[in-house]
Amino acid sequence: MKKYLAPCLMIMLVATNGEATAQQSEIAAINRVLDGYHAAAAEGDWDTYFAFMSDDGVFLGTDAGERWQKREFQDYASVSNGWIYTPETRNVNLTPDGNSAWFDEILLSASYGTARGTGVLIKTSAGWKISQYHLTLPIPNELARKMTDEIKAYEAQQ
Repeated sequence: MKKYLAPCLMIMLVATNGEATAQQSEIAAINRVLDGYHAAAAEGDWDTYFAFMSDDGVFLGTDAGERWQKREFQDYASVSNGWIYTPETRNVNLTPDGNSAWFDEILLSASYGTARGTGVLIKTSAGWKISQYHLTLPIPNELARKMTDEIKAYEAQQ
């Protein structure tokens, strides 16, 4: 029995290492997509920017009413010179089947300061595509009551 234990452990170690390497490769590919997405936005390169999104992709903006289907968002972006959000940190998780992933990232913007992006990517025959991107402006807990009171007052006037 002992003579079989070492080879079995070695096979398990190699298989586990191979899975970890494959996962790292997928996460690296996802990071390239997200970095390219931000770089294209900064340059106002809308063909490249929207090529990173799936055909049924959705962009959720900072305003509660901003839920843009890809085509609508393309129309909106086409009149803009772009926007710059620089990733500071990012976490990426893969589903067990490796066909989709979710992420969260902290971004810096000269206009808005700290922002957060979250979203979902799907693996397609053309590579990883952003299926949903959600941009938020996180509110420090110490300021939350004041900000939410202002938002409620604003919404009451609408």
